[in-house]
Amino acid sequence: MAEMIPSNLDRVRRSTAPEVNDEIDRQIERNIRLLAQKPPAVLDARIRDLELEWDIERVLEAMAASFAFVGTLLGAFVNPWFLLLPAVVTAFLFLHATGGWCPPLPILRRMGKRTRNEIDVEKFAIKAIRGDFNDLNFHSDQQLFINRVIDAVRAYRA
Repeated sequence: MAEMIPSNLDRVRRSTAPEVNDEIDRQIERNIRLLAQKPPAVLDARIRDLELEWDIERVLEAMAASFAFVGTLLGAFVNPWFLLLPAVVTAFLFLHATGGWCPPLPILRRMGKRTRNEIDVEKFAIKAIRGDFNDLNFHSDQQLFINRVIDAVRAYRA
C-alpha cells in the first residue's frame, strides 16, 4: 500500500500540470534574480514573508474545514441535504491525502499556491544571496554566485 501513496515531497507537483509547475518555477527564479540586487533589509522582509506564506496544504485544509463546518451547520439548522457538503469535502481530503490530487488543487495551483518545498527553495536561495552560507565562497563573482544559486535551486527541484 505504501508504494501506491506518493511521498509528500512531490505529490502535489506530480498532480499539477507541467506548464503550471513551470510557471511557478519561473516565478521563483524571477523573484530570486530580482532580490539578488536588493539590500539586506529587503531580503530579510522577503524571508519573513515566505515564512508566513500559506502553502497549498494549509490552504486546502482551511478550505475543507470551512466548507465542512458550514455544511454541517446548514445541515443541522436549515436542511439535512446540506450534509452532503461535508461528505464531499472529506472525500476530497481523502483523495488528496492518498493521491496528492483533489478537485480544487488545479485551480489553487493556477492561482500560484505553492508547496512548502517550493516556498523553501526561494527562501534558502535568498538566504544564500544574503550571505547566510558564506562558507560556499562564491562571492568573488556576484553573477556567477547568483547563477550557482539558481542552478542549486533547479537541482533541488529535479
